[in-house]
Amino acid sequence: MSDAALFWNPKFSASDYVYGTDPNDFLRQHSHKLPAGGAVLSLGEGEGRNAVYLAEQGFTVTALDAATAGLIKVSKLAERRAVSVKTLHADLNQYKIAPGIWHGIVSVFCHLPAELRARVLREAVAGLVPGGMLLMEGYTPRQLAFGSGGPKDIDLLLEPDAIRAELEGLELLHFAEVQRIVQEGRLHTGMAAVLQVVARKPLA
Repeated sequence: MSDAALFWNPKFSASDYVYGTDPNDFLRQHSHKLPAGGAVLSLGEGEGRNAVYLAEQGFTVTALDAATAGLIKVSKLAERRAVSVKTLHADLNQYKIAPGIWHGIVSVFCHLPAELRARVLREAVAGLVPGGMLLMEGYTPRQLAFGSGGPKDIDLLLEPDAIRAELEGLELLHFAEVQRIVQEGRLHTGMAAVLQVVARKPLA
């Protein structure tokens, strides 16, 4: 079992949805920018709140996570909401994003070690079809001052300059570090420092 699975399976084995069942606010605000009806890959989906929401909006969604306990909840939530979500049990340390097949890639609080994150984001850029969109939100190092959720290891947090470089090849339509209240279940609660990204792969 991978380190990610060992960390997340116990959290997701709780009877409740620890990050809630409502979608991430940033995703909800910007999901209409994804190509309508397209194939969307959600990285580190967790328990399904974002994948199920996207399926409700008419997207063909694949929810990727290393934790089987989370993916079981994805399927249960999708069934409850009467939508279809494909689950993919994979660790991003081994999984390779196939090039040129995704209309959208979503990364919501999917915090990875910096070296792995750089590879995954390069693969995400290549994985989008022309006109495809990347939607991303995650904590920055400034989050450590709030303690309202997220990793405590700075290597797992998003420094804007590094992310900008790792997304080379995409048009950055929205790229902002902001402070906002995040209320997502019982593990994300309160004021937070986040980086928000909406990026598009050029048509040419």
